[in-house]
Amino acid sequence: MPTSHSRTGVASVCAAALTFSGLVATGLLAAQPAAAADPAGYQNVRINEVTSSNNDTVELYNTGSTAVSISGWKMSDDSFSPQSFSPSAGTIPAGGFVTFNSPKGLGDSDKVVIYTADGTVVDRVDWATNAAKPAMARCGGDGTGAWVTTTTATTFGAANASGCPSSIPAASRVRINEVTSDGADTVELYNGGTSAVSIGSWKYVDNDTTHSAVSISSSSPSATSIPAGGYVTFNSTLGLGANDSVFLVDNNGSTVDSVTWAAAGASPSDERCADGTGWFRTAVTATPGSANSCSGSGGGGGGGQTGQLLGGGGALTSGCTPEAPGGTGSNPVGTLAWPGGADVTIADNVCAFTTSTGPEGRDVSGLAFDPANPSVLWAAKNKNWLYKLVKSSGKWIPDASWSATGKQIRFAGGSGEPDSEGLTVGGNGHLYVTSERDNTNNTVPKDTIMEFDPAATGSTLTPIHQWDMTSQFPQLNTGSKDDANLGFEGVGYVPDSWLTANGWVDPLTGAAYNPANYPLHGAGLYFAGLEWDGTLHVYGLNSDGTFTTFGSIATGKVSVMDVTFDAGTQRIVATCDNTCGETHTLLKVNTSGAIVPDTTYANPAVMPVDNLEGFALAPTSTCVNGFREAVWSDDGIYGFGTGTSSYGHALYSGTFPADRPTAGGGAPRPVRPPRRARRPSSRPTGWSRPRPPRRPGAAFDGVSAPDGLSAASRRVRRVRRRRSVELTCSLIRCVCGRTSMVTEAAATAGGAGRRLRTSGLRRPAAAPT
Repeated sequence: MPTSHSRTGVASVCAAALTFSGLVATGLLAAQPAAAADPAGYQNVRINEVTSSNNDTVELYNTGSTAVSISGWKMSDDSFSPQSFSPSAGTIPAGGFVTFNSPKGLGDSDKVVIYTADGTVVDRVDWATNAAKPAMARCGGDGTGAWVTTTTATTFGAANASGCPSSIPAASRVRINEVTSDGADTVELYNGGTSAVSIGSWKYVDNDTTHSAVSISSSSPSATSIPAGGYVTFNSTLGLGANDSVFLVDNNGSTVDSVTWAAAGASPSDERCADGTGWFRTAVTATPGSANSCSGSGGGGGGGQTGQLLGGGGALTSGCTPEAPGGTGSNPVGTLAWPGGADVTIADNVCAFTTSTGPEGRDVSGLAFDPANPSVLWAAKNKNWLYKLVKSSGKWIPDASWSATGKQIRFAGGSGEPDSEGLTVGGNGHLYVTSERDNTNNTVPKDTIMEFDPAATGSTLTPIHQWDMTSQFPQLNTGSKDDANLGFEGVGYVPDSWLTANGWVDPLTGAAYNPANYPLHGAGLYFAGLEWDGTLHVYGLNSDGTFTTFGSIATGKVSVMDVTFDAGTQRIVATCDNTCGETHTLLKVNTSGAIVPDTTYANPAVMPVDNLEGFALAPTSTCVNGFREAVWSDDGIYGFGTGTSSYGHALYSGTFPADRPTAGGGAPRPVRPPRRARRPSSRPTGWSRPRPPRRPGAAFDGVSAPDGLSAASRRVRRVRRRRSVELTCSLIRCVCGRTSMVTEAAATAGGAGRRLRTSGLRRPAAAPT
């Protein structure tokens, strides 16, 4: 990186070039071997913790989504040249840690610089006197958090959270937020705290270790303070290269933040997504001095970064036992990449769901936001427990005013231990929970839906109503606990208003669904997901304890773990865990009045491939900048395994578009290959699950029309085909403060058109913003 553009400097460079070319031409300079290329994703490796006590240990963390080899890497401090070190592993897995002891002692006031085998600076941390005792660590997110002095024992080889102070100093809330090496070499700082921070005496330096740090005030005299939630920009006087770094230090000489980018990663800019918290990605448009666009690609320049897994960590509590998944399947054909944000945050405390019937802390399965109170997330643990969760410091924790430890549930009459897998909130505000078995007799299926009043007092809940559908699934009653465990896994409440507005044909009558035909069923139907074969079974749950079976629906999946109706997308969502490659299929009502698969999405790339059995989308009333929260549950609390920040955690939080993502956002493409298997199978190759015999009046596949359509049904279909709409008026709706106007025209009956359904309004074919 040139520091001067004077004529003298240019002349010197030219003379050196002539001398070099002459030596080559005369054969006096032997050809040198090419330097080793920097490994892909090297810029995603961050120094995460360091101590100048005892063994002078350094910890590295990989913020990326792919493993990074650190073979041949070196380190230096402020008094010795780069030295080889002996890491605990030669490769850092995605979201993983590697530690090593400094080959030479680290001082009370010192620095650590990490280099690739080719000599490229990866990261650097400086500390003032005693700031690394007991350790200096990133807090608020491994790899991305603020550098602070820890207050408790060090956490080398594991997440830093447990060693971090309860509050982060105001100065540590300042983050490098955006940087560009394209033109002016601009650096943007962002203050994510609640008070202004003085930065007049702070300094910065690039990755050239011969450079001295330069004060921010000398680069931008007006940059003396950053208001809360505000930005400050300055142009680097050091010059920033195509692949380079910026290291920010405070007035004491301790590192505040750093960023490294690979070739062209900061052109037009390298930006955090979101401001002040997320990891960096290459932007489409530089936005210095304002909120980042976050519309570019991950990686900070070709490193393969596709998001970051944030938060987590902590030591397992006594008895808490994560369980690895087994038996991973492939994605359904046409699966699309996750349409929401690339970053995901671990959203619970470690081993948060240990109970008397489940001391290992596993088995959180079904999730559902409360539509009447979106700040509440309900969770079912399949060892007969329910939790009411609320947000605290970014984590979902049990609501102490309801129960700090969850409430135990029973079958009707107060008996048994329901294998409670799925739950949904009904139109009356009550909780409807599915159970596959009674855990006290787990070789026998007991496929039931139970209704609980969440306002009921006491530590144990007994259902108001209970509907038993076990007899409909004789294939599960084999005497095997494994088969009995393949029953009702999830359930979703679907309002009648959606079914009627979208023209759903009632399978029992062959005509348009009319809720008045079923006066005892309430205001909607319940779609129960069967793990056995991935079908949804539709029921009207009557207030007298009886139920109406409306049929079954094929989801295109081999299994289903959770079901939800999402008003934002106007779709039913069927979720499958690693059995189907971690996917979510959105279902719609087609022009024939049948419910069919529409679009399937994979999980964010940074998430583990585990038994992620629960999935919930927050109501659109909660969204910010066009996105809302999505939450997943890991039944086995395994995450990425031992030693990672996700080990022992059940809940993950990400973002999803406010309404239905457009299909034109990109061609279907394969997503991550499966990495783990769900569970070993003793069944022979080619074995398939037998379908139960059809009985008179039994459910049929709701995707295709039943035999013997009534004349009324045929008339309904003929009327639909004859209808034509020349042009509809403009329809306006507001989603999370954003207004979208859509004009749709339907072709005449002789064309390829479909009639307009106002309840199924689609946005224009453009990527969500």
